[in-house]
Amino acid sequence: MILEIADIRIQPGQQAAFEAAIRQGLATVLSRARGFRGASLHHGIESPERYVLQVQWDTLEDHTEGFRGSPLFTEWRGLIGGFFAGAPLVEHFTLPPLATA
Repeated sequence: MILEIADIRIQPGQQAAFEAAIRQGLATVLSRARGFRGASLHHGIESPERYVLQVQWDTLEDHTEGFRGSPLFTEWRGLIGGFFAGAPLVEHFTLPPLATA
């Protein structure tokens, strides 16, 4: 599994509308993407215009090639892109095995 983490800054005062758009996008767009496993959204306390979106994918390519190269990405960005105060920082992570004692 791959974890995508998107650090998103939105325009001030748009929290409720952004959260509604994310919910809609998860239900109607991301849920249809190949390799999508689930997502969670975290809202900043100290920085109320900051969100961290975590998305689980089967593979890196499911996100970077399959989703981003599809019409679904255009649909997704159409729903949430207008709220961005700048380009989100997006990185991918794996879950390495932990040694046991």
